[in-house]
Amino acid sequence: MPPYNASRRRQKSPPPGETGQEALYLRFLSEKQVGVKVKLRDGETVSGWIEYFDDRMIRLTREGQPNLFIYKHQIRSITESSRRDDPRRRARRVEEAARSEEEIH
Repeated sequence: MPPYNASRRRQKSPPPGETGQEALYLRFLSEKQVGVKVKLRDGETVSGWIEYFDDRMIRLTREGQPNLFIYKHQIRSITESSRRDDPRRRARRVEEAARSEEEIH
């Protein structure tokens, strides 16, 4: 059997450091005002929705509490809150239902 020729083996390139998916996902969360829970590297968890983001930080808007600017390097994870827990969505549904009732009558 001939020796394995390493030069014939195709070299794999390392995975890209940036895929662009982070920005797309953050834009989706921001535009839809999806409630999120942000777990920080120190273990603290804060909730709200992402109003603004750039390549270094996010702005977390919170109901009845001060808004936060959080550097991305301080974030361990971001998870979507249950949509049932989001009071803005519930209020929006109530408003839409009231409008459709008015249109019917």
